[in-house]
Amino acid sequence: MSPSAPSSPSFELLPGAADSPVILHVPHSAREIPADERADILLDDPALERELDHITDSHTARIADEAARACAVTPWRFVNRLSRLVVDPERFPDEREEMLAVGMGAVYTRTTHLADLRPADHDPEPLIDRYFRPYARAMTEAVADRLAATGRAVVIDLHSYPTAPLPYELHGSDPRPAVCLGTDTLHTPPALLSAARDAFAGCGEIGLDSPFIGTYVPLEFYGKEPAVGALMVEIRRDTYMTEPGGPPDGPGVTRLASALATLVNAVSA
Repeated sequence: MSPSAPSSPSFELLPGAADSPVILHVPHSAREIPADERADILLDDPALERELDHITDSHTARIADEAARACAVTPWRFVNRLSRLVVDPERFPDEREEMLAVGMGAVYTRTTHLADLRPADHDPEPLIDRYFRPYARAMTEAVADRLAATGRAVVIDLHSYPTAPLPYELHGSDPRPAVCLGTDTLHTPPALLSAARDAFAGCGEIGLDSPFIGTYVPLEFYGKEPAVGALMVEIRRDTYMTEPGGPPDGPGVTRLASALATLVNAVSA
């Protein structure tokens, strides 16, 4: 029997303007882990806090919030309110996921430093049923709503990554620019990529698909609907915060939020 749905939503869709095609997606900014899910994690409390410092895209929800408030046409925001240690909504929930090689599919069994996070025989299906699938459905509906309202949708996926590679990274030896733009051949048209390059030009070196590649599109539209545009924005953490999980740097956050707002304005026009 599948577990019941969470008593409160594990994610939140924050409304934007009716005529905005943009959804700012913030999947990895939270540290919250429900007590029931904490019980399956093998780390003691101090070790879990250290892991959260490394794995959380800290302060990205704040950057998205400040950007949204600065936009001429307010974008929609889809924000994960639980840690990615509960489930990672951007991973495939099956054997298609390359991160399974390091124990970090939709439900992680290993840490960023490849220590045991959950028991080897842990069954991921209850977490996938309870959190992953409702999240995927809601994100699909949010994109469909933008398509219906405006004829297009643009998902801007906001992440961050550490200055030095962590052991779990499959492409840790690749260049680590201040801003990495992740793309898809169908869903990232040249105009979207060009707008992003222009918007983030003042934030430091910009790289393409390095050290992280690709972007997030709900599977119902992925590879099928070119009216769904998508871009991943990966920000190197030393540009806006104290690593690994410390406070934000105010000027860095402001600079990045302004750049993100510039991007949203450009693609909303």
